[in-house]
Amino acid sequence: MFEPGHFHRSNSVANGDVPTYAIDLHYDIRQDAAEGPMLQMSLKGEIDGAVFEESFELHRDTAFNFASVVSRLAHKHGLPTSVVLISHEHEEFDQMFEDIRHRLDAHSGDPVDLDHLEKDGL
Repeated sequence: MFEPGHFHRSNSVANGDVPTYAIDLHYDIRQDAAEGPMLQMSLKGEIDGAVFEESFELHRDTAFNFASVVSRLAHKHGLPTSVVLISHEHEEFDQMFEDIRHRLDAHSGDPVDLDHLEKDGL
């Protein structure tokens, strides 16, 4: 489920190697005096009964790698790698991508500062 600033994905019935989970991703934009616009994300949830919480930020020009970071963190907390939370194949991904693009006033073809890739751990 997607609404601007919030993405939710859950599985209420364990099935084979896929445990139960409920994960919420909240995001907003923060203006940093030195770095400019930053995408702030907070990932909270429960995977197979284990509660977790993670927060991270991405620079404006690297923000569109958010799905990779979210997946890596969910897998770190026990979600099997066979489960894809956010994918370009999901309609919610397109909606979220466009919402983030609008909030950041980002445009296709904007340059990427390669130093931001390293700073953002990408």
